[in-house]
Amino acid sequence: MTHLIATFFYVGHMRPAPGTWGSLAALPVAWAIYIVAGPWGLVAGVFASFLLGLWATQKETHGKDNHDPSEIVIDEVAGQWIALLPLAFGAANNDVAMTALWPGWIAAFALFRFFDITKLGPIGWADRMNGAMGVMLDDVIAGVFAAIGVLVLAGLYHGLM
Repeated sequence: MTHLIATFFYVGHMRPAPGTWGSLAALPVAWAIYIVAGPWGLVAGVFASFLLGLWATQKETHGKDNHDPSEIVIDEVAGQWIALLPLAFGAANNDVAMTALWPGWIAAFALFRFFDITKLGPIGWADRMNGAMGVMLDDVIAGVFAAIGVLVLAGLYHGLM
């Protein structure tokens, strides 16, 4: 069960770039969660993926030298879902389909991957923590940075800034 969770249903075994595959796989699942439970359902999904990911990562890496193996992508899922939260709440508050905000989906994906790969500032700090918390936390922070970027881009696009 821990391997299923940590690899997000084995998506983490896809090559090359398993983190990118994990982020891509997170997109349709986020949309499905939104359809079923709305933006607060996606918030619950973020918390669930973080807590389950923390547990599964801890179990999967226990006693191993590599504390952040590339096949563990549940951290990317949690971070990508955070990056999508502005879209979920924006769609719900404006009574439009979340898929109608497709430029935001592209921005959320691209910004999350950028921050996850570059490990700027506190993202790098979290990544260097080692252990399951570091694995999960760097992607959570990358997701927050990406969500802020999505908000800024939406504001610029809609002339609010």
